[in-house]
Amino acid sequence: MRRALDIAWKGWGRVAPNPLVGAVVLQGTVSVGEGFHAEFGGPHAEVNALRAAGEQARGATLVVTLEPCAHTGKTPPCTDAIRAAGIRRVVAAVRDPDPEARGGIEILKSAAIETSIGLLAEEAAVVNAPFLSTRLQTEQPFVALKLATSIDGRIADSRGQSHWISGDEARDYVHWLRAGFQAIGVGGTTALKDNPQLTVRGAITPRQAPVRIVFDRRAMLNAGVTLVQTAREVPTWVVASHDAPASNVSVLEANGVRVFRPDTLAQGLAQLRLAGIQSLLCEGGGALGAKLLAEGLVDRLYWVQSPVWLGEGAVPAFPGVPDFPLAEAPRWIPVERRALGADTLLILDRRLCLPES
Repeated sequence: MRRALDIAWKGWGRVAPNPLVGAVVLQGTVSVGEGFHAEFGGPHAEVNALRAAGEQARGATLVVTLEPCAHTGKTPPCTDAIRAAGIRRVVAAVRDPDPEARGGIEILKSAAIETSIGLLAEEAAVVNAPFLSTRLQTEQPFVALKLATSIDGRIADSRGQSHWISGDEARDYVHWLRAGFQAIGVGGTTALKDNPQLTVRGAITPRQAPVRIVFDRRAMLNAGVTLVQTAREVPTWVVASHDAPASNVSVLEANGVRVFRPDTLAQGLAQLRLAGIQSLLCEGGGALGAKLLAEGLVDRLYWVQSPVWLGEGAVPAFPGVPDFPLAEAPRWIPVERRALGADTLLILDRRLCLPES
């Protein structure tokens, strides 16, 4: 199962909004075939693994990170391929909560195939947190917040300079990370001050370029900003408010920017979900990140900590986040810790999205 989880990541950036899935075919304890979901609309992991195993799949065990699908979508049901291959046993990590795809375990059981669910379930839930989250709660996208800070939790020095707190390896990682999200978001001040491109420029070319989203209550972006200038080439949306001047909104819309005008940040995220966004990576600035955290809207935190000390006068990463008594403070779930060159990556989840088995 650990091998299946590892190879599932090979679909990153190419299968969203579908899940990342890996599969391994075992004869006894020997792997005779493996596969992963490589492309949206293409063969699923189970089918690729069974093809790799060939005749050795007969009487074998199929280990897969997600319950095999039971419906005809862009491909036939994986349960059909499993039965045709003569698989004796299927071990899946987690159930598929998608109402259209679920039910594969019951179909396999009815075909006298031995099944079990739950092996490394928590690890599998982490891999597919965006997919599982938006199936288990549909009100907003899966929201991830990425922050690069000093060791004392600052996002810029006392002069506002933030380029670059993190090193090359961390910036390469961020481009890899962007490739797997449907949208990339920043605050309005960051968009004006840094004039970012918010595009993926790493080793992975995403199947679809992420939508670029600016959270800008007053719709202050202007036609001279790169995001506005290129809005007809890469989808660019602004989440403003009802207080945004109509003239500002008109300028943006005339340049191809889609503008949302919700009453609250949570309502804005809900509107993005209705518009088709299932996963959103927010990269700053500090005010947006702090507001998302303060309102309990962040599902995952990607925190890059660099070994530099900027001091009390530097710009804090979490301004305005309310304090909690220690006994009542929310405790997040550590998902991963690793080095990115001289920097340290810490990934934390607010909760575990685990379907009932």
